[in-house]
Amino acid sequence: MAYIVYDGSFEGFLSVVFHCYQYKITPSDICKDANFQDILFADKETVATDEQRAARVWKAVQKKLHKRNKQLLFKAFLSEETDIELMLYRFIRRLLDSNFSIETDYGDTNVLQLKKLERKVMQEAARMLQFVRFQETKDGIFFAPIEPAYDVLPFVIRHFKNRFADQQWLIYDLKRDYGFFYDLKKAEEVVLSEKSFSTTDGKVDSNFLEEDEVAYQTLWKDYFNSINIKARKNLKLQRQHMPRRYWKFLPEKQ
Repeated sequence: MAYIVYDGSFEGFLSVVFHCYQYKITPSDICKDANFQDILFADKETVATDEQRAARVWKAVQKKLHKRNKQLLFKAFLSEETDIELMLYRFIRRLLDSNFSIETDYGDTNVLQLKKLERKVMQEAARMLQFVRFQETKDGIFFAPIEPAYDVLPFVIRHFKNRFADQQWLIYDLKRDYGFFYDLKKAEEVVLSEKSFSTTDGKVDSNFLEEDEVAYQTLWKDYFNSINIKARKNLKLQRQHMPRRYWKFLPEKQ
């Protein structure tokens, strides 16, 4: 039994695909190094990320996919679904080995599952655009904590770069402990070793907040309450459009 371990990145996964093709390996499992548990009598093999090999696999896949599915594999990968690597690997093998399109072959459980995951990931990305709330710090940086169900941060960064191009901001994923910092020129991935905010709800310590930030949050709450019609309150419908797991990040729901 061949167990392939990689660093957890998408490029690392594509490197695994290249490695399996090169050495004609049919893996029993592919998993992130952080998640691997030693299995008795199992052959563990660690594959290092190779950007050139990953690029070759990606290019080969892109040639076989319709333009509407160019990002299918990456989006499904971001779902972090159990066994997502094996699903993607089986899809890629069949895609590259076939002389016809398999993208709409929903009788194939891998194709169907990947399309479902893609839809869920993009729905979560859309919610991020609605429910991100920034807090202004004393050094002029707007900080927003998030905790999405899927790793959608790479898909929303372009929106915020365009929408808030004249402000420095940091959007940080508390669940996955990384974020993107925008310095008015470019957005770079960052990991904070020291945090001046709560790792539970992302609230910045009051000592680091800009003086008017609390006042702005109070005004936003007052506005939210003023447009709320109590007679038409429907918590069930509200939770459908605004899942409860986002509430801890929203000043208007405190």
